[in-house]
Amino acid sequence: MSDTALRRGTPARHSGGPPRHPSPAPGLLTHTAVMAARALRISSRNTDALITSLALPIMMMLIFVYFFGGAIDTGTDDDSYVMYVVPGVLLLSAGFGAATTATAVSEDMKGGIIDRFRSLDVGATPVLAGHVAASTVRNLCSTALVFGVALLIGFRPAASWSGWLVVGAVLVAYIVALSWISAAIGLLARTPEAASGFTFFMSFLPYPSSAFVPTENMPDWLHGFADHQPITPAIESLRGLLLGQEMGDTPWIALAWAAGMLAVAVAASGTLFRIRIRIRTR
Repeated sequence: MSDTALRRGTPARHSGGPPRHPSPAPGLLTHTAVMAARALRISSRNTDALITSLALPIMMMLIFVYFFGGAIDTGTDDDSYVMYVVPGVLLLSAGFGAATTATAVSEDMKGGIIDRFRSLDVGATPVLAGHVAASTVRNLCSTALVFGVALLIGFRPAASWSGWLVVGAVLVAYIVALSWISAAIGLLARTPEAASGFTFFMSFLPYPSSAFVPTENMPDWLHGFADHQPITPAIESLRGLLLGQEMGDTPWIALAWAAGMLAVAVAASGTLFRIRIRIRTR
């Protein structure tokens, strides 16, 4: 392959046969990696949002453990509230971190950089997948930080090696699903401020769940919703796996919820992106 072909990104012609057309997969992966690196650089420069997404879940955990923990009856044998609340805080951290994706996507759509990407033959999938990949990296770092603080204040997991693998799978599945939902919200919102407001509901979901109190202690009208919303199976899975308890099929239910949310979010993101581009080009 000639240097000119490499620089121009054109397929090289091989002697003795027809020209070979490269698969679009490598280009898609390369574009996604570049977009993810760009999103991470932007995040590192937005210091206020970065500190907030890292510090807020930790502050929430400390408040619940030290302010309210002594007054909350979890109905478990372990009297330490930190053993109950940490799985919920991990999902809360994922929600807070994923919400910043909506603002980032909305800023891209508003600023006109998407037009530049399209002129370089970068489609919707790499742009959105790059934001989701960056969100996943940020959330994994935030989760590790929250978990480290939990260990310092008394959380003592008893998970097996297989349990740790399932914990990682559930966390990554929900981080990716929530990040794609945030990307769709960023495309739906007209301004970054509106995108930030729309993600409130997603960040609110851990509260009417078993994250901080058992659902049995909730009013009847809220009890039903808390038991059948997508966050509760994930929290129950993380809690049971981290504490070495028998979980039955709860982890599979949690992963099914994550897969369903991801499928809907990816389809909605593609449709919303095409609509936004069509509106911009009129």
